[in-house]
Amino acid sequence: MSHIAAFDAAFARCPLIAILRGVKPDEVEGIGEALVEAGFTLIEVPMNSPDPLDSVARLAKRFEGRAVIGAGTVLKVDQVEAVRAAGGTMIISPNANTAVIAASAAAGLVSLPGIATPTEAFAAIDAGATALKLFPAEAASPSVLKAMRAVLPKDMRLLPVGGIAPDNMDPWRDAGAAGFGLGSALYKVGLTADQVATNARAFVAALK
Repeated sequence: MSHIAAFDAAFARCPLIAILRGVKPDEVEGIGEALVEAGFTLIEVPMNSPDPLDSVARLAKRFEGRAVIGAGTVLKVDQVEAVRAAGGTMIISPNANTAVIAASAAAGLVSLPGIATPTEAFAAIDAGATALKLFPAEAASPSVLKAMRAVLPKDMRLLPVGGIAPDNMDPWRDAGAAGFGLGSALYKVGLTADQVATNARAFVAALK
């Protein structure tokens, strides 16, 4: 199965990306287990976390076949290969750097760039993006997403990221959001695996 097909299958099971910003390698597997047991299938370790590639490698090995692992805040082309070498298959960014997107696509990796405007969205699509991250969602609205949804290709998934909580997902979903990236309402530095599990279950329940 290709990395894109594996992502598509994982996304179909649970369209929520867990963003573990600040997580440390010695705790990442326990937190990952809490997420996977709650139903999560997509996990991101931002590159501005401590030893992020170590965490990506640990997650990729531990959850092979159970979850798709990637890195976030990927800003440079050379980071794409570093993530791939660590076992990561998702390249997630806060911006729409077409060189990073193209490098990810050329390597057969999942590309999830951040966009805020239709101009950025179409440039990202042309460069080979797998799906698009509407970021920061706090600066947009369901109405903005709905307007973008009207002009973007029907099969291009759009995921709001930023400020998403279990109690505010429905308006975004009604507007056409395919899924979400989840940050501090799911995980923040200092939370235990049990606390993350509680948060994860709340998000999964809110999807139903």
